[in-house]
Formats: sequence, C-alpha cells, structure tokens
Amino acid sequence: MSGAGGGPGEGPVPRPAGTGLSDEMLAVARPIWDAQLAHPFVAGIADGTLPPETFERWVRQDWLYLTEFARVFAWATAKAGRLASMAWYASVLDLTLNTEMSLHRAYAARFGISERELEAEEMWPTTRAYTDFLVRTAADGDMADLLSVVLPCAWGYAWIGARLAERERPPDRRYADWIAQYASPEFQEAAEWLRQETERVAGAVVPEKRARLLDLFELSSRYELRFWEMCWTGESW
Repeated sequence: MSGAGGGPGEGPVPRPAGTGLSDEMLAVARPIWDAQLAHPFVAGIADGTLPPETFERWVRQDWLYLTEFARVFAWATAKAGRLASMAWYASVLDLTLNTEMSLHRAYAARFGISERELEAEEMWPTTRAYTDFLVRTAADGDMADLLSVVLPCAWGYAWIGARLAERERPPDRRYADWIAQYASPEFQEAAEWLRQETERVAGAVVPEKRARLLDLFELSSRYELRFWEMCWTGESW
C-alpha cells in the first residue's frame, strides 16, 4: 500500500543504527518482509513481467486502502502529543486526500482504469480486514499502538522500493515509476521519520506493552503480505 509521504515538522533526534524497538520489530517480522520481497507479484514488478491486468487489482484495492489510511492519520493528528508531530500527521492527511489520491487516479488511467471505476470499486475481504484492523487500532489504541500498525506499510514499502531500485529497472515505464516512487528520498525520509517517531513514543515502554507492540507490528506485516497475495490471485466474497 502506498501512503505516508513527506511532511513538515521537527523530527525526533536521530538514534544510533541497529538499536531500539523498531529494530526488534524488524527482526520479528523479517521472514514476512523477505517473503514480500520474494513474492511473485513484487518480483513481477521488479523485472517488468507482471501482467498489467494483475497489477490493476493492486491499483483498485490500493485506492480503497488509501481512503482508510487517511482516517488513520486523522486519528494520529488528534492523538499526537506534541505540535511538531501533529503538524506532520496533518500534512500527510492533506497530502493523501488532496494530492496522492489525485495522482493515484492519474496513475490508474495509465492502466485504463477510470475515476468512475475507482469510485465504484468494492473492497475485497483482505482489504476490508486489513483496513478495519488499522482504523480500529488507531481509534481504540494509544499512539504507540497506532504507530506500530502503520509502520509496516510506510517502512515496508520504502524497504522494498530501495531493494528493487538496486536492480536493473524494468522496461515497462509504469513499473519503473512505481519503484522510483517508493525508492525516492522523500518516501525514504517519511518512512524513517515514522520509525524514529515510534522510538520516541514507544522506545521505553514496559515489557508487557513492548510485547503488544511487537505483536501489532507483526500482524500488520502479515496483512501486507496477504495484500500482495490477494492482488496476485484475485479475491471475492
């Protein structure tokens, strides 16, 4: 899923690499992230062999995901404990609703998908389950919970994008542009901001809370993998 573009605001103090809660999160979920990178859908983007009609499933379902993703950042804006963070979340909310979704419509048009089709698209079961999980956690949990379920999307896409960018770009410009988007400095910086914000908010929680945050991060990562599989195989109610 896309989302979490750059925004203004003072970021957390940088921390040494290789330490902290987010490193433990990645260690717990690393097999799932590796499975995402090796998934045939992602591999098809990387080498340009993914059938356009298969990628269209992602475009359609990701549009629906973005709508709910914006709600999560609305909750983040309301729950943020400092003004700088509130400003960043609000900027991401505005960017998602008023810029990214417009760009998404234009991107969909490159695959022959009209705005009317996007608006009429039905959520598939995995999209529904994943977005309900995100919005419910954002609404019912605290800021640490919210960050733990959002991070696998923003950081995960940046992680995948950076690795695909190390390879030869695919001949299909649409897939090359997709890789360039998630490997871009702006997206990488936004993902790192969220990672550091997670450390600032939740890096020193008690062990019981830490275990919960690790579980939430792992579950959200599992949904990310299921989203690729859903788009690869198709899904229906």
